[in-house]
Amino acid sequence: MSHEKNITDGNFQSEVLESNTPVLVDFWAEWCAPCRMLAPVIERIAQVNEGKIIVGKMNVDDNPNAPQKYGIQGIPALLLFKDGQVVQQIVGFQSQENIQRLIDETVGVA
Repeated sequence: MSHEKNITDGNFQSEVLESNTPVLVDFWAEWCAPCRMLAPVIERIAQVNEGKIIVGKMNVDDNPNAPQKYGIQGIPALLLFKDGQVVQQIVGFQSQENIQRLIDETVGVA
């Protein structure tokens, strides 16, 4: 079972911007090799942080509006939203430790 939500242009407002829980959005595409390398890391992040943050994945080819709005130039790109605002941004492949550190800095360690 996947722990990640599928984020689309259609549900971005309700799932990300209006969420009471911080949301980490992984902007990715099928053809992007670093995105595929990052996928299992994102899955583990979602499992480890269940109940603390929501982890979503947004396919930039299927959903052009949100990536354009947030200036996504390179993928994979991870944006951490809190109270509807971007509070962290990471571009490119990152280790689970680096991503977790950013989450802990932003959300606090439970």
